Amino acid sequence: MTRFRRTCILLATLSTLPACSDDGGTSSGGSTAGVTTAPTTNSTSATQTTSTTGSSNSGTDSTSEASGSNSDSDSETTAPTSTGMVDPTTSGGFPKLDVGVEETTDGATTDGEEKGCRKVDFLFIIDNSGSMSDEQQSLIASFPGFISAIQSQLDEAQDYHIMVIDTDSWVFEGCNLICPLFGNTCPVAGLDYTCGTPPLECEDVLGAGVTHPRGLQSSSKDCAFSTGFRYMDVTEPDLTATFACAAQVGTGSTDDPEKPMEAMVQAVAPSGPAFECNTGFLRKDAILVVTIVTDEDDNFGDGSAGNPAGWKASLVAAKKGDEKALVVLGLYGDNDQPNGICGPLVDSSGAEPSPRIREFVESFGDQGISGSVCAPSYDSFFSEAVGLIAQTCDDFVPPPM
Repeated sequence: MTRFRRTCILLATLSTLPACSDDGGTSSGGSTAGVTTAPTTNSTSATQTTSTTGSSNSGTDSTSEASGSNSDSDSETTAPTSTGMVDPTTSGGFPKLDVGVEETTDGATTDGEEKGCRKVDFLFIIDNSGSMSDEQQSLIASFPGFISAIQSQLDEAQDYHIMVIDTDSWVFEGCNLICPLFGNTCPVAGLDYTCGTPPLECEDVLGAGVTHPRGLQSSSKDCAFSTGFRYMDVTEPDLTATFACAAQVGTGSTDDPEKPMEAMVQAVAPSGPAFECNTGFLRKDAILVVTIVTDEDDNFGDGSAGNPAGWKASLVAAKKGDEKALVVLGLYGDNDQPNGICGPLVDSSGAEPSPRIREFVESFGDQGISGSVCAPSYDSFFSEAVGLIAQTCDDFVPPPM
């Protein structure tokens, strides 16, 4: 049954007059209502706050509006077609009267505001350093169950964008040293590279979606996304196999150390090379689910620019200040935690404690989940994540388009 939060106070002698509403006395269902509601104040949407944010390009800590460091920029990329913005303060030419937001049983509101998401953007940041082969296989093994649970539990949100990025920006750097020793070919496993040729478009851009993993222990093939862009969607004939192709980013990283957080910041930045490469991925009317998989911390000084507070500010700015439109998941070393299961990082086993990445994930409170990258299976981690994603989707109010 529809619930009214407030009632217009009508004089008893005028009780026969039409009730207050935006449509001249008619309720959203077309019937005349004798009593209407008045708007309530939502503290999360009605109050503008000021917080510590960072540059969308570096994640550096600085002070700006909660909606992002550049309020004129649009960090969401759009597909080749898009709709214009609508002014939500108008009421179709009529004066705004004392009318409230009526909740309906399906989560919609009588003023046209629809609650609940229909779209989800998934961003996977996968470490491609030399010790990450087993972790990549664990992620790939857990994906079918994860996406199946998403499809069954988010029954009204069946429009997905899925993008994988790795943690370096240059796929051929090692060949610069090897080429002089082996003629005109770089004989690195899985890397069919003719010396002196440039990388393909976007392959040398940090934060650009991976479409053709290269190098040691990678899938080493063109994943051929059906979208024609640098992300997958629901039109993929075999989404599980295509994700496995992209997520096997390999272990041939040429950055030491890798830069997972800077890659994330660049992937959602409102401008720059990665923005151009990832056209269409990030959508205003979708929630954003970010998953970080790494066995090393993002070390201060020689790792990503910025700090956990700045990285968070950049991610929140990408959703126009709506932190509740984000779910942040982290699989990383836990050997600095009580009951951690990771051993020390030695060769390809164990992991390094990740206090900076953990600080970033946990700064999202209930919207963040941490797990151990050393777990033999990630199934239970992603099972927990599905519940949070479903709740975030249910609570999401898409912005005006």
